[in-house]
Amino acid sequence: MPIRTGKRPPPGYDQIEPVIEALENELRDKVKESNDGKRNHESIWPVHQINWQRSRYVYDMFYTYGRISRKVYEYCLKSKIADAALIAKWKKPGYERLCSTYVINPANFKFGTTSICRVPMRDRGETQKTAQDPTTGCLGCASGKEGGGARNIFGNKYGQNLAAVQEARAIRAEAIEAKRRGEETRVREQQQQQQRLEERRRDERERVRQESAAAAGESETDDECSSDEEDYGPAPAAGVWAGSQKLEAESQAMAGGGGADGGRGGD
Repeated sequence: MPIRTGKRPPPGYDQIEPVIEALENELRDKVKESNDGKRNHESIWPVHQINWQRSRYVYDMFYTYGRISRKVYEYCLKSKIADAALIAKWKKPGYERLCSTYVINPANFKFGTTSICRVPMRDRGETQKTAQDPTTGCLGCASGKEGGGARNIFGNKYGQNLAAVQEARAIRAEAIEAKRRGEETRVREQQQQQQRLEERRRDERERVRQESAAAAGESETDDECSSDEEDYGPAPAAGVWAGSQKLEAESQAMAGGGGADGGRGGD
């Protein structure tokens, strides 16, 4: 079980705390389970397996994915949340997937050898393909992608790479969020485009209205001028009478003035 140092976890520990707490609760429940129907060593399999999974989780979150800081990583080692001795072995070639330091200690096996789980699958006989280490329950933790160890070294949920699972979920969540933001941006751009289109339509209608109003004003002015000019020109074919009230008034004024001048001239 992890040892609590009494120190407050460093900032960033909350990134891994839910998973660590879940594994601690799982280990506590497994320890309390009845051993009825189990072989002698099977009762301690969860202890080794959960220790491996918890250590691998912390290791990958720091070294593989860079999701936690070195302070958080070192806190986990000092608090025994992660197995420092096991992690030290993972850093050496050939031990990258080691299930436990127990299986490589010759003192634990007859003839000074190591566990069957350290033998690559390609070097095993047909009857040994499914063999498990009796202490840890490991199916095969030898290095190598082809012919090495089993893909899931325990063949159960404790052999899953929880850091990879969490990373995949984070990437999926980011993709979903990016898609949502992209959809919002697309809708907003469509709304802005529709708004600009409506503004152009309003501007066009206003321009047409103003041009129509201007054209109507020019037409009225042209009609007045044309009437005066035509009436001041040569006498129309219909006769010599004034064709507009303006010309008639002017002619009357002239006639009245001309008659008076003519009368004075006669005198």
